[in-house]
Amino acid sequence: MPDRAYLMESATEIERLEMKTRGEDVIDQALWAGIKPGQRVADIGCGSGKTSFHLLELVQPGGEVVGIDASAERIAYARRTYVHPSLSFVCHDFLEPLNDLGGFDFIWIRFILEHYRKESMTIVQGAYDLLNQGGILCLIDLDHNCLSHHELPSSLARTLEDVMKNLAQLENFDPFAGRKLYAHLYDLKMLNIQVDMRPHNLIYGDLRESDRFNWEQKMLMAAQKSGFLFEKYYENGAEGFCHDFQRYFLDPRRFTYTPMILCRGEKP
Repeated sequence: MPDRAYLMESATEIERLEMKTRGEDVIDQALWAGIKPGQRVADIGCGSGKTSFHLLELVQPGGEVVGIDASAERIAYARRTYVHPSLSFVCHDFLEPLNDLGGFDFIWIRFILEHYRKESMTIVQGAYDLLNQGGILCLIDLDHNCLSHHELPSSLARTLEDVMKNLAQLENFDPFAGRKLYAHLYDLKMLNIQVDMRPHNLIYGDLRESDRFNWEQKMLMAAQKSGFLFEKYYENGAEGFCHDFQRYFLDPRRFTYTPMILCRGEKP
């Protein structure tokens, strides 16, 4: 299956996903959304399979999880790494209908819609169509993505804002996906919609290795794919931009965060 409109596609993406995904966060968020033992769960955009594995813990006994991703490489990794008789992985372009997978009681879409700015409602509608009556659809995404830092030098801050604007146009990326999640569920006339907001990437003081690697990869991909003319501002172009951001990010005085929006609703 082709990987469409996925900004972070690279040779290190599986490693990045494994490092940055914290099981305790997945479990806490899924419990908030209403996951229960015995449910059949779809993890749309499952990546390396780590989230699917943790969701499986919460639906035992008797539950099942199906991880779905468009990347054959990531699905192969997930099948090798996360093995359980009630856990399966399917390579499928989730911009296309998924009706051959059957019905689900709980569908999880986390940090996916930000990579599909134009098609986000198509993905949500496709998930809704798979839900059993009374089933739960949980959407989680970031807002003001990559843009909240103190005390980022003004030239670096302006450049980062322009990079994000370019990514929206060239790479279908949506830095403001989080604020749109409630409207998606509202427009589908879902019941018992609940919304929560939490800090994500809350980083201060000494830097964890997982955060260093995650942000290093994010800035590298942003620089490579944004089409931004860095040479206007940096003698060494995109390399200079990445170097300056890393220097800022390694300073323990730095304060970085991203708002994370969680929405869940039930199918009538």
